[in-house]
Amino acid sequence: MRIDMEALMDQWLWRQEYWLPPGITWKDIESSKDSQYPLPRDLLVTLPVALGFIALRYVFERAVALPLSRQLGVRDRIQARAAPVPKLEAFYTQSSRQPSKSEIITLAQQCDITHRQVETWFRQRRNQDRPRNTKKFCEACWRFVFYLVAFLAGLASLIDKPWFWDSKECWNGYPYQAITEAQYWYYTLELGFYWSLVLCISVDVKRKDFKEQIIHHIATIFLIGLSYSCNYVRVGTIVMLVHDSSDFLMESAKMFNYAGWRKTCDTLFVAFAVVFLVTRLLIFPFRVIHSTLFLFLDVFDPFFGYYVFNALLLVLQALHIFWAWLIVRMIYKFAFMGKVERDERSDEESEFEEEDEQQEKEDEDDDKEESSWEQRKDALNSKFTTLSDNCVLKNLTKQRSNRSSRLPKAR
Repeated sequence: MRIDMEALMDQWLWRQEYWLPPGITWKDIESSKDSQYPLPRDLLVTLPVALGFIALRYVFERAVALPLSRQLGVRDRIQARAAPVPKLEAFYTQSSRQPSKSEIITLAQQCDITHRQVETWFRQRRNQDRPRNTKKFCEACWRFVFYLVAFLAGLASLIDKPWFWDSKECWNGYPYQAITEAQYWYYTLELGFYWSLVLCISVDVKRKDFKEQIIHHIATIFLIGLSYSCNYVRVGTIVMLVHDSSDFLMESAKMFNYAGWRKTCDTLFVAFAVVFLVTRLLIFPFRVIHSTLFLFLDVFDPFFGYYVFNALLLVLQALHIFWAWLIVRMIYKFAFMGKVERDERSDEESEFEEEDEQQEKEDEDDDKEESSWEQRKDALNSKFTTLSDNCVLKNLTKQRSNRSSRLPKAR
């Protein structure tokens, strides 16, 4: 059964005309005792690795990340729970979390409450579903540990390789480039980790750049798989190292942001911004993409795998430009306005969080105004009462004096 499955995949998915240069077959790069070459079927092991990462993450978040969050002072915001209103709950779960003005009017009539009470109920209900800071900290801590370990391990395995310093060496002797054991495990762990991110995406915190993250993860999985199958291993390891170099800084900045360490968070964010802009806007396009687009043509003519691989690299570069624009805008606000706007950060999970907080502030201001008006009203009533009492006493005193003046004087 396994042999039939492999034959079927080789016939339809991994055809050598698709993924190998013209004139090269899978038999030409079969592994031997002296040399090991990458083959597509080697990637099947990444699915069990992904499941292992999910189990390891479950243990790590509860045994390491959660106690660490308490030590760093991560606090979950206490939210007021929405009162049980069946009609509003049904609309919230079945229709929309953010009703329109016309829907609010209809719901207010159905529930016999005011429009403001409906808006307050939906805001409180959304706040109940908002992920806690502890959950976001544990997720960021898990990604931080992996990216840091992957970056250090990748750097240690590449620092002494000639293609790490010279892009032309990536294609020297291609495709007869044997893969080392370190490169094999580097690919296996990276691909398994990104598979685990995709499998857990439904339970992870949903961020503002959710769609961009999905595109990034899918493009990364295809890139890692194609680069391994086409034996783009040398340039593929550099691509993974470039991405890991800034990702662990971003996750560490998130961790300290959730813990409330503002200065440490801002410092790490500045370091992340510098590394991101250098690696994603300079090294990645001018060295990696330039190598795969142009230097490769000095060795072989373009083929199907060449176009697919470079198209995915350009998709990643488009995402880099999008995120770089957000980062530059954040730096501008931080440098000239002295603050970083929350809506710029990619870890904001709630689609309506900013609107809810603004509305909550407005409601608090209204409550304060009402409370102040009630206090002023009570004070005025007290003054009016005192004044009226004084007037009554004066009238009584005046009436008594008038009566006394009318009485005949005693002889």
